[in-house]
Amino acid sequence: MRVIAKIGTSSVTDEAGELRSEAIEAVAAEVATVRGAGHEVVLVSSGAVAAGLPALGLSGAARPRDPRALQAVASVGQVRLMERYASIFAHAHDTVVGQLLVVPADFGARDKYLHARATLQAMLTMGVLPIVNENDALADDELRFGDNDRIAALLAQALAADVLVLLTDQAGLLTADPRLDSSASLIEDIAQVDREMEALAGGSGSNRGTGGMTSKLAAAKMATWSGVRTVIAAAERPGVLADAVAGVAGVGTTVRARRGRLPARKVWIAFAVGAVGTVMVDDGARAALLSGGSSLLPAGVVSTSGDFDADDAVEVVDRSGVPFAKGISRIPAEVLDSVVGRRSAELPADVSPVAIHRDDLVVLPEG
Repeated sequence: MRVIAKIGTSSVTDEAGELRSEAIEAVAAEVATVRGAGHEVVLVSSGAVAAGLPALGLSGAARPRDPRALQAVASVGQVRLMERYASIFAHAHDTVVGQLLVVPADFGARDKYLHARATLQAMLTMGVLPIVNENDALADDELRFGDNDRIAALLAQALAADVLVLLTDQAGLLTADPRLDSSASLIEDIAQVDREMEALAGGSGSNRGTGGMTSKLAAAKMATWSGVRTVIAAAERPGVLADAVAGVAGVGTTVRARRGRLPARKVWIAFAVGAVGTVMVDDGARAALLSGGSSLLPAGVVSTSGDFDADDAVEVVDRSGVPFAKGISRIPAEVLDSVVGRRSAELPADVSPVAIHRDDLVVLPEG
């Protein structure tokens, strides 16, 4: 099996941001056990920003708000984080690790997305353990991803993983906040992430990281739409990674994969590339797109918003403005806006008869 395992900042650092060697040793042992069973593993690890704070004499300080200061801290912390991983994996498990730092553009641009995937494939073929993190030192705005849960989900899709394991400081998704409700219990199985599940997730995570249960459910939704089973579980649970891979009941919260894996290009359109505009369609076009197998024609378009070009991603909304699909436009906004409602025979010769081709359009998950 191919496994993507993600561990959060709060699981590898203490309150001061110092790296916890015992926690990293435990993660390494979990990964080594799964690799020893013949599975491939990609580890996504947060912690660079938190690890950089004490190195710069900022222990216990709040995360810097200034983007440039945050990038500087990350550049220092990433070295410390990878040094610790490399040392522990080499000495305790005779494993070579490799670093891959990514930014949103690496997933938003199709050629970069495919290149990153090819690099990871090569690393796995060579027996290297890839350790992935967001490139906080170079990203224009760290919050464009904001956490590594989404990165892990995108990697799970790109590499056609069998399971995504999101390791955190909680047992999984609970029925209520245990700090407020002593009767809160673990939700062991979720068929589909919906609004009710998202409401249970609550707010952000620890003050050292940027994730939380909300981001983990969002990542689970992305991964399961890619056909990847997702498990949210406590990093400190003994044997957690092996049990998650084996599908042991009660290991955490398991979100079932959707039946049928969406084509990689459609998952990339749905979750990896950002929309730069909106196309509003009439009720007939909406029904045709939802039924599947139809392309969006200018005749079904009511209006556009945003200055998008051909080959840009756009959201498709109904007359109420509710998004229900996303696709790659074949017509620039300015041109499309001038031909809305026209039938194909009425279009100028130099305008594509298709606004969004069915191969470049995906109906978005509800909720």
